[in-house]
Amino acid sequence: MKRLTKSNDRKLCGVCGGIADYLGIDPTIVRLVWILFVLCAGTGILAYFIAALIMPES
Repeated sequence: MKRLTKSNDRKLCGVCGGIADYLGIDPTIVRLVWILFVLCAGTGILAYFIAALIMPES
């Protein structure tokens, strides 16, 4: 059973790395998509920090 947890491959809090591990993709892709969300709508920052608070450590 897969669990969504923060990754040890951290740049800030490990959220993007954890999402990438869960989906089985490269963390760089998730980070680039997050940057697009931040630049386009600005909601990516809020979503990131909410996920950083909610996601358990690996």
